[in-house]
Amino acid sequence: MTELPDWLRPVEQAAREIEASDLTSFVPPPDSDARRGAVLMLFGEGPHGPELLLTERAHDMRSHPGQVSFPGGSLDAGENVVEAALREAEEEVGVDPSSVAVFGRLPELWLPPSNFAVTPVLGWWSEPAEVSVVSRAEVHAIHHVPIAELVDPAHRITVRMPVGDYRSPGFLIGPDHEVILWGFTGGIIARLLDFLGWSVPWDESRVRDLPAYMFTGQERRTAALLDIEDDLRRGGAR
Repeated sequence: MTELPDWLRPVEQAAREIEASDLTSFVPPPDSDARRGAVLMLFGEGPHGPELLLTERAHDMRSHPGQVSFPGGSLDAGENVVEAALREAEEEVGVDPSSVAVFGRLPELWLPPSNFAVTPVLGWWSEPAEVSVVSRAEVHAIHHVPIAELVDPAHRITVRMPVGDYRSPGFLIGPDHEVILWGFTGGIIARLLDFLGWSVPWDESRVRDLPAYMFTGQERRTAALLDIEDDLRRGGAR
């Protein structure tokens, strides 16, 4: 296996120790008939240091346009979670599976609304290659997000849903820090940072409303969000 950099060793160790309850309140119930899915948490090193690769959902899709997540989707027949995560990353943004060293996985997590059991697969990209949107019908943009920006309190927010006053931890990402990372994916990142001891105290009273139009199929005008669940809904519809 490709040698991991020192900064990624704690993530490798965390994958061996972390439990689903450390990441979410939802795990597949016993004897669940949940559909299985996988996402690729791809770590690399960019011009601003360690980073994660995220994708932004096409803006004209019927449900939740503009959302961003880890590449991923449902398992095809005969696939395991590693194969599915790597295939989806290749299909969505052209990541060469042979360039990724898989070094662990997080516990299987459950998304009740879509009844998906999702396994985050951890990958190290020792020599990141050029990636691009393979299908404009599915992916609008690619985001290389520095981990330093994810832990920076200036980029942490609490996201509030326009209905029901549901709130969750979030991040502002993108070149202009106008893209909202929140929900299931934002929660995984936030709780993993907490588990690693990498989180920095931030102002949780700094609230940003989630734009209501993002639930109506309209194109994103000023912001976007991240949610694995929506990416998996797309994958499950294949």
